[in-house]
Amino acid sequence: MVYAPLQPTESYCIEFEGEGRYRFSYFLQTTSGAQSHIFSVTIALPMGAVGIMREEVVFNGVPLLSREDALNVMRSVIIPEDMGTPAGAVALRGASNFKTPAGWDTMYTPIFNMIERPIAPMLVVRVETDWYAHETEFRYVLQPAESITVQHALPIGQVCFIPREEVTLRDCSEAELEEIRQSRMTFAQDKADATQRTGYGLTFSPHYLRKSRAQKP
Repeated sequence: MVYAPLQPTESYCIEFEGEGRYRFSYFLQTTSGAQSHIFSVTIALPMGAVGIMREEVVFNGVPLLSREDALNVMRSVIIPEDMGTPAGAVALRGASNFKTPAGWDTMYTPIFNMIERPIAPMLVVRVETDWYAHETEFRYVLQPAESITVQHALPIGQVCFIPREEVTLRDCSEAELEEIRQSRMTFAQDKADATQRTGYGLTFSPHYLRKSRAQKP
């Protein structure tokens, strides 16, 4: 799991307003535990990739920092230059970068098995990190009016480390195909034989769990 580079009292929200416009809002937790809105930055990307990116900073109440410091805070947690590709994409910066051993890559993914809705889709990417520790970035794609809220204790993505090996594909022999068919039949029969019934009348089979544990030393 990878988290955002935030302190326990910090949080932010990034919203896609459509037409290449994003709104970044930064919050600090007060002594009472409430979230206080400190400032917002409206990011307007150039249309058609021609022109310059515009950033408008608006403070909520008395400014606690300068405009330049506010933009630096924003850039410490998101990467504006990587946003908008594809349309609606937001680039969230991770708190940890990774350097892998020779021959190993890093794969950046959304959080597995997180099924709470709504879930913004994320672009999964595999990067060679054995020769350079790339900046960790998770690029989610939002619809207009959709937003992501990021807090200190909530992960923003997940990484896996994969060996970089060449894969050779070949056709199975008849003997191998027969072995596969036989193993399927055996597994189905053993699973059926281990079927149990719950107190609610539902049935389940613990055969896979038992077999998986039996394979471990």
